[in-house]
Amino acid sequence: MGNKVGIFSDEQMDAYQDCTFFTKKEILRIFKRYRELAPEHIPKSMPPGETSKFRLPYSQIEKMAEIKENPFRQRICEVFSEDGSGDLTFDDFLDMFSVFSEAAPRDIKTVYAFKIYDFDGDNYLNKQDLELTLKCLTKEELTPEEVSFVVDKVLEETDLDDDGMLSYIEFEHVISRSPDFLK
Repeated sequence: MGNKVGIFSDEQMDAYQDCTFFTKKEILRIFKRYRELAPEHIPKSMPPGETSKFRLPYSQIEKMAEIKENPFRQRICEVFSEDGSGDLTFDDFLDMFSVFSEAAPRDIKTVYAFKIYDFDGDNYLNKQDLELTLKCLTKEELTPEEVSFVVDKVLEETDLDDDGMLSYIEFEHVISRSPDFLK
């Protein structure tokens, strides 16, 4: 029995279901949303193995209602794009929606939150990462002195090994004490 819609092969759909928290119907709805962002560039069906061939530029994705007001929208797209550019293939787009879905477990959301805040990609949240995070959160309305003060306080409270940065384990510890963080 084949996929009635014909957008993806049965094997593609099974793989998407295995790698996400979505049903077939939800995956097809997300593909429709992806295609609506640039219908002239995205074919109505995706041949097997070609889902990574088509990319939507960040400039199209940032306009989506789901992220356009998010101060981390560019960083989110950079983290989910396979090449770090912010341009997303359908696979990247689906991964992004999957991680942000209500069905995604807290530990997966925590991993991606850490990646989003790790601006320099060194697997630590150092002072510069925390400053950039704070600037995004406050829309750069704090003075440099206020930013520095808040970052120092955050590190004082959360940097358990006093190395001047947060490891993933330290970040996870903070998140576990903050149940509303991931909402």
